[in-house]
Amino acid sequence: MTASGPGNSGEVPTVLVKDSSGRDLLCFLEQLIPLDGSDYALLTPVDTPVCLFRLKDGSDPELIDAISDSEPILSVADVVLQEHDLTLVRSAVTLTVSGELDEPEPEDLEDDDGEEDDAETYELLVSFLVEEQEYGLYIPLDPFFVVARMDEAGAVLVEGADFDRIQPRIEAELEERELPE
Repeated sequence: MTASGPGNSGEVPTVLVKDSSGRDLLCFLEQLIPLDGSDYALLTPVDTPVCLFRLKDGSDPELIDAISDSEPILSVADVVLQEHDLTLVRSAVTLTVSGELDEPEPEDLEDDDGEEDDAETYELLVSFLVEEQEYGLYIPLDPFFVVARMDEAGAVLVEGADFDRIQPRIEAELEERELPE
């Protein structure tokens, strides 16, 4: 486990999470939740998470859930991001982008009535063509959380059935913590 202790610097601790494929993702430790004799961590990625979408004229972008690390689409995305001094990282859980990103302006996230548009949960970072098909890397506007189980070796990503079993219990614990005493 990598941790930059809270000490006097006021820094948020970081944790290196591993998934079942051996990939890792550096995250900030947001919450530590003890359940069933184990400590579970609620984490947010240090780098910016991104999602890959297939773009089609006249229809909504289509999320690409599973993609091989050697997929040619990712090689093209690498080149396009390098033009913006950004780097695509094939991390555990999600693709991430490292580098200096411009923060979206709050008014860009509002519609004409001055209200936030619930349908817009992603912001386009870059788009590009691969074999005459357009793709886009989008940044999720909602917080992106990762759940990991802490052990002596560090943090292990909670995946699949384990995640489905533990997620509602973590959410219930977090809601209980937020209630005023």
